[in-house]
Amino acid sequence: MSSLDQSRRAADRAARESYGRLVALLSSITRDVASAEDALAEAFAAALRQWPAQGVPHNPEGWLLAVARRRLIDSSRRRGTNERFQDHLKLISEELDAERETSREIPDRRVALMFACAHPEIEPSIRTPLILQTILGFTAEAIAAAFLVPPATMAQRLVRAKARIKQSGIPFAVPERADLPGRLDAVLQAVYAAYSRDWAEAAEDTEDRLSDEAIWLGQVTAELIPDQAEVKGLLALMLFLDARRGARSAADGSYVPLDEQDTARWNLAQIRQAEALMKDANRMEGAGRFQIEAAIQSAHVARRLHGVDSRPDIVALYDVLFTLVPTPVVALNRLVARSRISGADEVLDEIRQLGADASLIDYQPYWAARGMLLAEAGRNEEAREALTAALGLATDEAARAFLQRRIARLPGTPGGT
Repeated sequence: MSSLDQSRRAADRAARESYGRLVALLSSITRDVASAEDALAEAFAAALRQWPAQGVPHNPEGWLLAVARRRLIDSSRRRGTNERFQDHLKLISEELDAERETSREIPDRRVALMFACAHPEIEPSIRTPLILQTILGFTAEAIAAAFLVPPATMAQRLVRAKARIKQSGIPFAVPERADLPGRLDAVLQAVYAAYSRDWAEAAEDTEDRLSDEAIWLGQVTAELIPDQAEVKGLLALMLFLDARRGARSAADGSYVPLDEQDTARWNLAQIRQAEALMKDANRMEGAGRFQIEAAIQSAHVARRLHGVDSRPDIVALYDVLFTLVPTPVVALNRLVARSRISGADEVLDEIRQLGADASLIDYQPYWAARGMLLAEAGRNEEAREALTAALGLATDEAARAFLQRRIARLPGTPGGT
């Protein structure tokens, strides 16, 4: 491995494991998340310039922190910031130096810092995006894709949120344990968004998967707040999905849908763990979004592994989920589930009407589902158009290979059946 590759891997690891911790330490004094992120971005850029020639430092996170802190000091001097701020930076510098003496590595406190981003004075709709960007390192474009909004709109919302944090003096600090349940929803949504981003890439099989990190964050949260059913529901949901990871790709690398997967390749240990979490969650009061989604995945498992006709249960669960989360994505999944009972013809008009929602125009799974249902109904030309649209929006090579194969099978396609 070249020195450049080693440097990039070290920087990627530091970004994944300590980005939130570093931003929190820098912004806890400045109360300016944007400035802290800018300084840290400059530190990472400096690392990629210097580490290939000088070697990766023994403590990469400490190196990044020191460089980012110097950038903040330089920036404050250029702006003529008052001496009080300079004193604060000096104090945090001394504190961090003392911390490094007792630990060669900066502790990973992402879960705690995610709760810090969910402060009640921050607008609820921006808490999860703020966590994704500030703690988990998502770009505004990636966050926008997760929330089905234009990237420019999401970028503006994040900028406004950070400006409000600075202007209002909202503390970027780890909350007391008693305050955690009130901030839980935004944190769980962020963890699931992190998992979903990785899960969407069927072909990805890297050593450092974001989905693994999301499961770990879910496990830490479950240990931190063991009496919240939704935490267990989310962890169960991720484990149910992850149990099928090995069966999602064929030998040629193409995507394999759930109904065609080889169940012998499913991870039964993860499935059993997920089922146990579901039982624990069901003993608690209430039933939230993640519990319902986990129950849907459990029903899929029962159908494939044990031959149980769980299709009516899946539709009923989607009905409940839609009352909790009335989004176009849930509506789409609900219609697909109904088609498994009543047939594609019965839902295609509703699928078409759903496509009028502007948020679904560039949503690849919508066009893929629509194309597959049109093909089942024998409407081959329309199916070809929809599947071609899905192919054009697909970024994952496994999904592209699957769609190309399905288009090739359509009657009327050269070589099709």
